[in-house]
Formats: sequence, C-alpha cells, structure tokens
Amino acid sequence: MSLLSADSPGLLEVLELLDIKVLWHPSLSNARAAEMQTVLDRLVSGEQALDILCVEGAVIRGPGGTGMYDTFKGKPKKDLVASLAKQAAYVVAVGTCASYGGIGADGVVEATGMQFGKWTKGGFLGETFAARSGAPVINIAGCPAHCEVTVGVLSAIAAGRLPELDTYQRPLPWYGMLVHQGCTRNEYHEYRVEEKDFGERGCLFFYKGCHGPLVYGPCNKALWNGRSSKTRVGVPCFGCTQPDFPQEYPFFETRNIEGVPRELPDGVKRAHYMAYKGMAAAAAPDRLRKRKTSI
Repeated sequence: MSLLSADSPGLLEVLELLDIKVLWHPSLSNARAAEMQTVLDRLVSGEQALDILCVEGAVIRGPGGTGMYDTFKGKPKKDLVASLAKQAAYVVAVGTCASYGGIGADGVVEATGMQFGKWTKGGFLGETFAARSGAPVINIAGCPAHCEVTVGVLSAIAAGRLPELDTYQRPLPWYGMLVHQGCTRNEYHEYRVEEKDFGERGCLFFYKGCHGPLVYGPCNKALWNGRSSKTRVGVPCFGCTQPDFPQEYPFFETRNIEGVPRELPDGVKRAHYMAYKGMAAAAAPDRLRKRKTSI
C-alpha cells in the first residue's frame, strides 16, 4: 500500500519508464492460480529470467526449522524463497521484517530477515549470499518501507547503478542521515525544551520515546505523501528502520538513568551530553519556552 502512494512519477509510470515487467505480486497481479504456478515453475527452473526478486515479510522457519508454519501448496514457503533468490540478479528485502526479521524474530515462528537476523548478518540466505549480479540483499528498512526508497532502488537497479549500502545493507542515499537531522523540532531538542505529554511543539526524545536522534532513515528527508512525518505531527519516531524493531520496551516512554536517556544520540558521550544539555536548558530562549499551542 505504501508503494501505491508513489507519485511524480506514480507506480505505473515508474514501471513503464524503467521497462519493468511485474511477473507476479499478490496484490498487483490478477493472474489465475494456474498462471501464477506456471510463472513460478519457469522462474525456479531458469527458463524465465528473474532480474529483481522483491520479498515482503519475514521468512518463517518454525517450527524447528521446518518452515511449516508458513506454507505454499503444502510446502514451506521458505523453500520457494530460496529457489527464487538463487535465480535472481538482485534480491530486495522490502520492509523491516524482510530485512531483519521484525515481528516474530524472537518467537516460536522463528522469523528472520533475508540476510540478517536482527543485528547479526546471516539471516535466511546466509552471510556470504550474493545474487547473480554479485550484490548482497538490498534492505529497504521501514515499517512500512517508504515508497520513494522502493522506487529509487528499483530505478538504480534498472540503470545499473546500485547505490552504496551501509553496514546493514540499507542504501545510503536514504539511510545515511538520522531521522533527527530533518526534524522540525531540532531546535527544541538542542535547548532541551522537552514534552511530557502529546500535543505540543517541544522535543519528544527525553520523555516520549522518540528514536529520531538514534536511528537512520528517510522519513524527514522523503516526507510521507510529500508533506509529513511522524515527528512533524507530534508522534515520536519508533525507530522502525532499525534491525531490532519492534523493540520489547514501550514506544511512548524514554528509558533513562537518573533522568538521562539510556540511548544517547549517535556519537555522543554521556558525560559531555549531561554537561551540555544542562547548560543548553538554562540558555533556552523565551520563544522556545513559551511554545504552548493549547488554548
């Protein structure tokens, strides 16, 4: 549904411009079951070329590694995924579950990402896996994956210019900046003007569990529907592009040690942070302190 929100160009225009033929997708294709099976058989055998394999959702290996919790025509779906990945020139994991395991990664379903199990490289296909092009799995992290990133990655592949990937195999043009860096609440964060409740303009990092200064993602660079993001409408960043999403602790609470967040902005030392934020809060200008929007 996120991909269908792409505009300028829209999805159909993208496919036409890039000369991409969708062989099959559970929501976008209208082929009958028999036709779908024929396509899959041709892909697995190598009779039909498979340039890009996009996988949505985690690979389910439970119970006990059999994969029988998630089947296709009575057989583990993971076996079909492995067969298709072996034939593909590029493999793209669309969303955090497909990238790192996501929901179910710690449960009995034994969910895993295509080439990562949370923070650990390996996942379903293994640490050394490379597609026919030589590229590893490309992880478009996010819950959901941002349509601009998906379209951008497909465009790069079609042009033969695969973008540089970070340590967790996310494309750097979209995952090379912290969510915080494009946040409209940055100045409040710098002066430690923070909120303990929703509906105001201040920073949500100190009390409301915002992951913006901690995680890398496109949400404040490529705005949703071209106009907004979670933090712009007063909702904390949940860190959905991180390999350990969803975290086991509450979304709307900041874990702290004596009032100081346990997880500090990337690259910041705790002692420096405590001293700096104390001085910054004391120096906050009145226009930030008098930020209230309620009547």
